[in-house]
Amino acid sequence: MLVPLEFIRLRTLKVAFAARRVRALSYSAPPYSRETRQTPGMRSLRFTQAALRTPLRQAPCSACAHRMPSSRRCQSTSTDSSDSTAPKTPQTHYAFFPSTLPSGPPPAGRFNVDTTALKREFLQLQARAHPDLHPPENKRKAQALSARINEAYKTLQNPLLRAQYLLSLRGVEVAEDETAKVDDPELLMEVLEAREQIEEAESEEDLVEMKEENDERIQASVKVLEEAFEKDDVTTAKSEAVKLRYWINIKESLDGWEKGKPVVLEH
Repeated sequence: MLVPLEFIRLRTLKVAFAARRVRALSYSAPPYSRETRQTPGMRSLRFTQAALRTPLRQAPCSACAHRMPSSRRCQSTSTDSSDSTAPKTPQTHYAFFPSTLPSGPPPAGRFNVDTTALKREFLQLQARAHPDLHPPENKRKAQALSARINEAYKTLQNPLLRAQYLLSLRGVEVAEDETAKVDDPELLMEVLEAREQIEEAESEEDLVEMKEENDERIQASVKVLEEAFEKDDVTTAKSEAVKLRYWINIKESLDGWEKGKPVVLEH
């Protein structure tokens, strides 16, 4: 009698276990909430997602010990990347006019200048460098560049200023040097006679011949300067530049002549 009873108990347990499985399969899990206990796998997944959303902190620069974006890390403070691409300002007046003066200053280039071509290139430069054509943040730089272009043109188109400028590049200042005078009695006498003749003139017709003679002096002086700079003869160039300053002063007095006006020849 014990065997059948035990058999019935086992059969009852199997039925109960099967019913429990059916209920477990039909059970619907409640929605997830913050209070729901998370498994280790779920916590790992959430940490990974949070890490991906968090921006990476840059490592400190070994040179300056400050955190900075990787694109600027270890950038030297002595140089600027914009300097390598920024256009450089010409170092001499000649560099402003590459079309007219491609060879630069003497002795590589010539002393004489094609003033017509120089003026044409000057106008083109000023049209591009005019401050009104640049944004406000670059206006001051444009003004400075325009002033330098004006100075370069004024200097190079005048043979006397050109000679004085070339001498200054060689460390010789004659433009403002009062001691740079010609110790030539014949030359000084010729200058004084020219001054008296200009003051005594009654009309411009009286000065026509004198203008022609003085223009010839200027041309001869320019030729001497060209040869001197071609040979890089600084001594001769300095002496002739002083002479040319006399002839230019006489020319200015002749061009600005007025009857009874005193003549002052600067030297």
